[in-house]
Amino acid sequence: MKQEDIQQLLATLGKTEYELEETHISWVLLGPQWAYKIKKPLQFDFLDFSTLAQRKHYCEREVELNNRLSEGIYQAVLPVRQSDGKFRLGEEGQIVDYAVQMKRMDSDQRMDLRLQAGSVGEREMQQLAGQLSAFHQRAESIQQPVSIKQQFEDFADILSARTTLEELHGKAAGKHLEESVGRAKSFLAQHAERMEARQTAGFVVDGHGDLHGRNIFLLDPPVIFDCIEFNDELRHIDILDELAFLCMDLHYHQQPQLEAALLQAYRKRHEVFHTPEDWQLFRYYKW
Repeated sequence: MKQEDIQQLLATLGKTEYELEETHISWVLLGPQWAYKIKKPLQFDFLDFSTLAQRKHYCEREVELNNRLSEGIYQAVLPVRQSDGKFRLGEEGQIVDYAVQMKRMDSDQRMDLRLQAGSVGEREMQQLAGQLSAFHQRAESIQQPVSIKQQFEDFADILSARTTLEELHGKAAGKHLEESVGRAKSFLAQHAERMEARQTAGFVVDGHGDLHGRNIFLLDPPVIFDCIEFNDELRHIDILDELAFLCMDLHYHQQPQLEAALLQAYRKRHEVFHTPEDWQLFRYYKW
């Protein structure tokens, strides 16, 4: 589908009832009871939504994977059909795309918005830690050996932004970026043995992969949604990496006390820091 097609579908659903949110890879139609997510027909080195079959597959994967964490929120995959020049969900006509149907959550309870409002406390972190620790303990352990070379290449990909960064912030910013990549290469080489040991011990799991405040509703209990479905590699990570990404978001919102509360509550349920080197790995992932 194209942008104008989405606007037509929105009109069919009812513009007074539905609003459109757009990300770089999807359109989300938000209604009073349901939300519908449609993937854009895009292809990058890290995802492929270029064909109808691919978009159907990844819609189904999205429902399957997210139900590990938020069962009942992700309802179904519905065909988007076209007939008489109009686009509709799940009715007769030619299938032109697919939509993930989800229950509509209260947007005011999204964690990033509540962090901005200063209305998140330790109780919410304790609840969130309980859900995350339970999820990580039942998640599939990834047995494929850790590739230090791949981890470095993933980090070094940031150099593709060097030209833009220098245009915005000057040559010094590009030099700093290059130095950061060098430090990452050195760190990974130094700690490769421990990273491999953690994988052998079962701490590399099929996790969420994109754990930050925008993907969490602080309800009772919290709802964690929108995990990465389009690239398994980005979701197969060390638990320390998963926690560090969320803690980085808390740090961005200047909430160090919430980070401390989250880690303390998580570790009571599932200890994932077993050596001083694990803390170094955590700080690297958070960096």
